[in-house]
Amino acid sequence: MADADTKTKSNRVQVASLPPADSGRGLARLPANLMEELGLADGDIIAISGKRMTPARAIRPYKDDSGLDIIRLDGLQRSNAGVGAGDFVTVEKAQSKPAKKVTFAPAQSGIRLAGSTDALKRSFFGAPIVKGDLVATAGHQRVNTDMPDNIRQLLQAPAFALQEVRLKVVSTQPAGIVHIDADTEVALQPEQDGTIEVERDAITYDDLGGMAGTIDALREMVELPLRHPELFRRLGVDPPKGVLLHGPPGTGKTMLARAVANESDAEFFHIAGPEIMGSAYGESEKKLRELFENASKAAPSIIFIDEIDSIAPKREKVTGEAEKRLVAQLLTLMDGLEPRQNLVVIAATNRPDAIDSALRRPGRFDREIVIGVPDEPGRREILGIHTRGMPLGEDVDLDKLSKRTYGFVGADIASLTREAALEAVRRIMPKINLGEDEIPTEVLDSLAVTADDFRNALKRVQPSAMREVMVQMPDIGWDDIGGLDEARDKLKEGVELPLKHPGAFRRLGIRPARGFLLYGPPGTGKTLLAKAAARESEANFIATKSSDLLSKWYGESEQQIARLFARARQVAPTVIFIDELDSLVPSRGGSMGEPQVTERVVNTILSEMDGLEELNNVVVIGATNRPNLIDPALLRPGRFDELIYVGPPSEEGRLRILQIHTSNMPLAKDVDLADYAKRTDRFTGADLEDLVRRAGLIAMRRDMEKAEVSKQDFDDALEETRPSVTQKMLDQYKRIRDNLKQDALKPQPTIGFIEPGMLEPKKGNGKDKA
Repeated sequence: MADADTKTKSNRVQVASLPPADSGRGLARLPANLMEELGLADGDIIAISGKRMTPARAIRPYKDDSGLDIIRLDGLQRSNAGVGAGDFVTVEKAQSKPAKKVTFAPAQSGIRLAGSTDALKRSFFGAPIVKGDLVATAGHQRVNTDMPDNIRQLLQAPAFALQEVRLKVVSTQPAGIVHIDADTEVALQPEQDGTIEVERDAITYDDLGGMAGTIDALREMVELPLRHPELFRRLGVDPPKGVLLHGPPGTGKTMLARAVANESDAEFFHIAGPEIMGSAYGESEKKLRELFENASKAAPSIIFIDEIDSIAPKREKVTGEAEKRLVAQLLTLMDGLEPRQNLVVIAATNRPDAIDSALRRPGRFDREIVIGVPDEPGRREILGIHTRGMPLGEDVDLDKLSKRTYGFVGADIASLTREAALEAVRRIMPKINLGEDEIPTEVLDSLAVTADDFRNALKRVQPSAMREVMVQMPDIGWDDIGGLDEARDKLKEGVELPLKHPGAFRRLGIRPARGFLLYGPPGTGKTLLAKAAARESEANFIATKSSDLLSKWYGESEQQIARLFARARQVAPTVIFIDELDSLVPSRGGSMGEPQVTERVVNTILSEMDGLEELNNVVVIGATNRPNLIDPALLRPGRFDELIYVGPPSEEGRLRILQIHTSNMPLAKDVDLADYAKRTDRFTGADLEDLVRRAGLIAMRRDMEKAEVSKQDFDDALEETRPSVTQKMLDQYKRIRDNLKQDALKPQPTIGFIEPGMLEPKKGNGKDKA
């Protein structure tokens, strides 16, 4: 008897969650010593016993888990075993029998499934199942490289449909642990009947990507007090009562709250902000009290308040009495005379500063958790989750896609995968007869989402945080720019390298440049360079003008600039392009008395570019014709680090520009572009474009049916065109170029500042001249 107890104890391991990349496969990662003790090889069947028993295939642990006594299960397996992360289960070696018949049904009510069961049979071929299990069709996920060969071959099976479908195993013949083989009859009930319990929203931690740290923090605050309140009683402290989740829209705040409720096995009460408001006096407060009373009776329970800023705004900023009373009622319920047991309040908002400050203290919302825009590994996890049941083509590289989707939140990535799937559906629409009840199996089997589908979807889906300020992504690359090699190389080094290879800068312990000022005569291609830099660095591009940022209302201009930089940080990597910068940030000190709007704007931009809050992966590019008018404080390292002169192109550069502008023009054989490059000294890129345009117009004027542009057309056009840059302008820019950085480092004169004593009356006989 003692031996049996010892064996059970040694088979008892703690449950941990499986990363989303491996979830939905029916695999359990076991400690190496337990696999050895039970005589298990990779792929052997095991029985996992919690509140109920569920089977899985054993597989060796991750390298990072070596030495840890844990079993990693995905959300469906934890649900099937009736346990949560942190609970203990017992593991035993088991045998699986081939099934004669297996019947599935939809796991959720309100869903009707129809079609051939062949794809369903292939999807679950060889997977161990037992009656009552919840299973998912997720056979199309890419197999990790660290999988053993036999497991990798086993998992290469086509999926049931375009999306992940969750099913319940209604019955199996024979009973016990079985697996589907070639002789198994598979049946599908189209919808739930009365014999199947209705599953609630089965969102688990596996459905959340890119927020492992956030999940751990929330579990500590919510799951632990609900599942083990005795821990806090033993320590003599009150458990946490509330958590505030805040971050940009679409990052998964509501989904995270639902996953916590499911994983902690707690009752879930949801309040959508506006629906709590009533028309009668005191009705809103009554609804809120009733909801807290029902949650207390059903404890352990979670109350989730979505968009809490709509029902608990700052009381000093609202005029209505109803809103003030509702805030007071919520404060009383969260920290009133009646203690709350086994009840946690989770609130979500994307405007934390709009919430009444009395709510944001310990005892009410004990902790505030920021759910930000996911980074690249996070986006890769989210892409893996949303393509879990998607038939992906061989050319789809999710790693590359995660690099391109910078600034995307979870909702954006879900929209991207949906658009890509619709692209695939459009391709097979000619093969589908809409009058038929069912789509042929061979058509469904041929359906696959390719890399082109994702590329087309990316054209339509933009980061949601950028939609207010999003401009058309530039379609100009470095190859479309001629004659600006030096400026191009500096921008490549300063913009493209830090955004594409941030690790190299960290390794060398240097910071990338924050800003670039492009200056030079009009028409030399400064705006083109900024567009190409944004396109080639694969960054979000925000273009703005001084008219967009300046306002006649006091303080509004500074707020616009602060919002611009806040949004750029949120969706980094980002390139902010400010054209005609001299009109936005002229030198300060030129006005007496109250500072002008532009002076306050300069102060704001100075603090945003090199203030307390770091600009990570945000590059500012400014363009101007008059750099000597810009405030010198902006031209120092740490703000505009690089001052790049963009002058008229050289002869070689002019030839390249002419070749670019005549690439779609049918030229006669007598046209020598090299000769025109020699004859167009001081011509800028805009001048050369005008020359080519005029030559084409002259050719049309001579003959509307003319097929080529001749040398005579170019000669006539050259007589009508003149360089927009004079020698005097070049001399001025040379002086500016030589002195610009030195001027920025000199102490500035105190123009417009009143020194002490300047306004004191002079002593004298009163006959001083005015």
